[in-house]
Amino acid sequence: MSLAAFPESVHVRAPGKINVYLGVGGRHDDGYHALATVFQAVSLYEDVIATESDDFTLSVSGVDDADSVPVDDRNLAMRAAKMLAAATGFVGGVHLELRKSVPVAGGMGGGSADAAAALVACDVLWGTALPPQRLHELAARLGADVPFALHGGTAVGTGRGDQLNPALARGRFDWVLVTSDEGLSTPEIYARLDEHRAETGSLADDPPLSLDVPIPVLQALRSGDPRSLAASMFNDLEAAALLARPALDEIIKAGLDAGALSGIVSGSGPTIAFLCETPASAEYVQAALRDAGRQALHVHGPVAGARIIA
Repeated sequence: MSLAAFPESVHVRAPGKINVYLGVGGRHDDGYHALATVFQAVSLYEDVIATESDDFTLSVSGVDDADSVPVDDRNLAMRAAKMLAAATGFVGGVHLELRKSVPVAGGMGGGSADAAAALVACDVLWGTALPPQRLHELAARLGADVPFALHGGTAVGTGRGDQLNPALARGRFDWVLVTSDEGLSTPEIYARLDEHRAETGSLADDPPLSLDVPIPVLQALRSGDPRSLAASMFNDLEAAALLARPALDEIIKAGLDAGALSGIVSGSGPTIAFLCETPASAEYVQAALRDAGRQALHVHGPVAGARIIA
């Protein structure tokens, strides 16, 4: 292989995601919950630029609060790079520049997208050339959303959400995202869900350790009909997110009043995802929410996963 095959820097872009459906079952002994989810990658991206370095360093741009994104081993992208180095025997380091657009702690998998992008970028930068399945295995060790950020598109996730199977989704789905200045902690939302279920008895004493995505969700994606998908969207974490942040319910009502087909908390929140019938209707909903003082973004899906940018 020529020296030109090993660039001095590699730029990778990875998408944020929406959980079109998220069913949360029982908690395993390892502390993780059984999940059945449908991910859709949307056109809101994280950019990671990996550059040759003797050490492992990281910098972040695109966030209002610099302290909201750690630059040490708490950062998933940093952990991804070090994991790849350990797995391949690479001796050296990397500087990772994170250019963020996905809301921090917003329930859209921004940190997971960073990790997926870091894996791809470092694999190319270092010439380690791992097969896709091996990259997927490393991604799964970093968290349930990281493997999906590698692949993108639309996929069913089971187990902890990291066992992926592509889902056929015809056409384009248009979404309006309402973001928040203050994020929510995913572990805290899961804990609040467990407490809520214990208090209300809304889950059996012996809940299932595996779940399935309902057939109507998959049929709606396959048909490409946003109205059918709107009728089948669901998120088990939404109740917990609304308990933690009651104002989110007002945002959902505002989006529906503006003409969205359906609104749902994305993942553990607090981002709200509104499904709209057409690009034009999404632009109308976005404008109405912005006029009301909301931070609203128009995105679409599905889009590809982590990809090298020339």
